[in-house]
Amino acid sequence: MVGVDEAGRGPLAGPVAVGVVLIKTDFDWRLISGVGDSKKVLPKKRKAIFLRAKELAKKNLLTYAVVMTEASSIDKIGIIPAIKQALTKALGKVLKIRLEANSNNCFIKLDGGLKAPVEFVCQKTIIRGDATELIIGLASIMAKVTRDTYMEKLAKKKEYLAYDFATNKGYGTKKHRESITINGLSKEHRASFCHRVLASSNCERHA
Repeated sequence: MVGVDEAGRGPLAGPVAVGVVLIKTDFDWRLISGVGDSKKVLPKKRKAIFLRAKELAKKNLLTYAVVMTEASSIDKIGIIPAIKQALTKALGKVLKIRLEANSNNCFIKLDGGLKAPVEFVCQKTIIRGDATELIIGLASIMAKVTRDTYMEKLAKKKEYLAYDFATNKGYGTKKHRESITINGLSKEHRASFCHRVLASSNCERHA
């Protein structure tokens, strides 16, 4: 069984991340407690679940991959193709690790409007699946923690200090929008997502 979810569809800055988790159908969920919708799980608990999943992966009790598509690619191809691109790559990584798994013997559960490549015949898209399906919830946590960690690392770099990415993770908070108005866009901003902010401030992307 495979779970798929994304994190970072709506922010003004940073990549979008897609998490894919593969388990056997008899996986014992008592091995990793507290899994649910990543947006509703507290940050400290999310991190603990993420680290526990990494431990289980080392023991071959689950397999996971997270792939991110950067902001510049989102601007070039759009957010939906960017998510599809990351999803396809993440699935490929998981199947490469778990060689016995393939498009014929995997049942894939995806959150929201996500869809796997057509060769995966056994797939189901579930609205709010991250809240109702543990496998999707775990995929959402793996994606969110990976992306949040990336944004926190960015926040420490001199060129991004003004944007407070460690706090807002690239989302369009009032403070973040004000920072864009004052400082313009960085290389990590999605210009295609910032039209209204740009229009109100006449700011440009920094070189």
